[in-house]
Amino acid sequence: MSADKDTDKDLRQDDGPAIDPRTSDGPAIDRPIDGPTIDPVVAPTPGAAADAEAQVLEEEFQPTEADGDMFGGTPAKKAKHFWPSAKRLFGLLKPEKAAIAVVLAMVIIAVVLNVIAPRVLGNAMDVIFNGAISSNLPAGATQEQVIAGLRAQGQEQFADLLSGMEITPGTGIDFELLGRLIAIVLGMYVVSSLFMWLQGYVLNQVVMRVVYNLRRDVEDKLNRLPLNYFDTRQRGDLLSRVTNDVDNVQQALQQAFAQLIMSALSLIGITVMMFIVSWQLAVIALIALPLSAVGAGLIGARSQKLFAAQWKNTGQLNGHIEESFSGHDLVRVFGREKESLAQFDEKNEELYKASFGAQFVSGMIMPVMQFISYLSYVGIAVVGGLRVASGSMTLGDATAFIQYSREFNQPLSQMAGMANMLQSGVASAERVFELLDAEEQDPDTATQSLPAKTDGHVEFEHVSFSYTPDKPLIEDLSFAAKPGETVAIVGPTGAGKTTLVNLVMRFYELNSGRITLDNVDITQLSRAELRSKVGMVLQDAWLFGGTIAENIRYGNLDASEEQVLEAAKATYVDRFVRALPDGYDTVIDEEGNNVSAGEKQLITIARAFLANPSLLILDEATSSVDTRTELLVQHAMAALRTDRTSFVIAHRLSTIRDADIILVMEDGQIVEQGNHAELLEAQGAYYRLYMSQFAAAADTV
Repeated sequence: MSADKDTDKDLRQDDGPAIDPRTSDGPAIDRPIDGPTIDPVVAPTPGAAADAEAQVLEEEFQPTEADGDMFGGTPAKKAKHFWPSAKRLFGLLKPEKAAIAVVLAMVIIAVVLNVIAPRVLGNAMDVIFNGAISSNLPAGATQEQVIAGLRAQGQEQFADLLSGMEITPGTGIDFELLGRLIAIVLGMYVVSSLFMWLQGYVLNQVVMRVVYNLRRDVEDKLNRLPLNYFDTRQRGDLLSRVTNDVDNVQQALQQAFAQLIMSALSLIGITVMMFIVSWQLAVIALIALPLSAVGAGLIGARSQKLFAAQWKNTGQLNGHIEESFSGHDLVRVFGREKESLAQFDEKNEELYKASFGAQFVSGMIMPVMQFISYLSYVGIAVVGGLRVASGSMTLGDATAFIQYSREFNQPLSQMAGMANMLQSGVASAERVFELLDAEEQDPDTATQSLPAKTDGHVEFEHVSFSYTPDKPLIEDLSFAAKPGETVAIVGPTGAGKTTLVNLVMRFYELNSGRITLDNVDITQLSRAELRSKVGMVLQDAWLFGGTIAENIRYGNLDASEEQVLEAAKATYVDRFVRALPDGYDTVIDEEGNNVSAGEKQLITIARAFLANPSLLILDEATSSVDTRTELLVQHAMAALRTDRTSFVIAHRLSTIRDADIILVMEDGQIVEQGNHAELLEAQGAYYRLYMSQFAAAADTV
């Protein structure tokens, strides 16, 4: 089975049009193309053009760490140009400036309340502690008298402690003040939580709108890209850009954006509050920062290399699994199960070692940072306790500072985690922007139109075309196809047969010359109008998930049941559908395996018949069916070609004997043309092709 089938299938099913440039003659569509959307189209013929495209793939699209894994299944990990891409990414938020301002305001309010609350809670602690101490002191005396009495008794340490407190001896705990402070703290946390919930709600709406517009822009862009863009890109990479990378951008905006802002503001607020409470303890707390940064940096550099090895080995293992499953029958036929399992074990072992090393080394970052944090915590607790005992700070301030020191590392850890997520999101955004910035196909400059029913007179006038400037393919080609004629195009692989019909469809633009339809230059028509007049039938039929009737009706969505039935009868579909239990309501499965290859081909021909195009292109429509089914397909195609101009690409020369004109192509040139009898009599290129087929057939009998 050719690669075209998989290409066409992925294009239809995954909404991300892409063409595998390694296909032979490429897929085509089996219905008129009635709009600017990109349908499965015909890829370039092999030969010089295909070699050039393969070279482009090899040179420009080797998978890298920034591009994700080799199958396009993993979002990018690192941006090539971080700051310009980040600026452009956040530029997507410009239309949402008002909502973003509201989000920032709510985040600021929430952070300020969260930062102030521990200080208020420290004041509540002072109320409790001061009240407990004052209740044991003699009532009626002043604080200064009590301190002086303690010093006179030699209790200097207790006196120092009381000197840093505000107490009224003998009063006890002020529960009214304590209740107000606790209520204030609870209110702060409730309001802060409310604002955090509201900002998350608003930000979620903003991000969803931004990503919605981004997906729409990507889809619109795909429909404006020329075919050669898809020819020179890996299919998996394109699908990853429009699915995984967009999802990664959404995740980065949704989580990293607000979290980074909140963490940065929290870090600033906590730092300010620590210096307000005690600059000496703040210096001790900040000493842990460079130590943590150095430790995390050293470990992170080592883990990054191991993670790169992990993704590399993951890609290799996935590649082996994909090949083993895709070629499972071949593995069984040649008895290579043991060798395949041995390769799997080897690659799995390499992945295990790389993954274990990456996870083990990266897992050391948090313990190291926590150890440094604990050292800082011990230092703060000891120094803070000494300062409380000396009366230079209150117990409430000490407890508030300890809480700040514990919370200080949290935004740092969050910022580190969110920075990685943001970096990955920017890398994905960069890949999406590369797609959005790709050069588009020439815009339609429609100055003329065609009548509803065209004659189908096609003429090539001195046409020249090449896929790459240094390798010409078609040069100074001229011929005419009259209305109602069947034009067969034959020649060796790479001669330019499929390229010829690609040019008729304007999948590529000419280098020079022109092609006319009913004497109108096709460049003067809109692509939508031109393609609405043309129908194509592929050598590898593609059926959608749905009933047989729905697949036929795809050629004309407005067709009635009677018209669908008429098309099915004219193309011999009705003969086998009647034998199915559910008839035309038979549901085609995902792979189309519940109908044979020949039956699928007949359904696609019925689909094209229902579309009733003025110009028909048949690309190797009988190459994958048996001889008996080929006769039915030929009869169906004969009915389809009636009263319309047809281009038939064929390798089986027996199928085009009745063509009005046979064009023999070699190296992009028409070397012979005429009908079957004339070309055989001339004993030229066509004669050699014809005899090579039938001589080989005779030798095998």
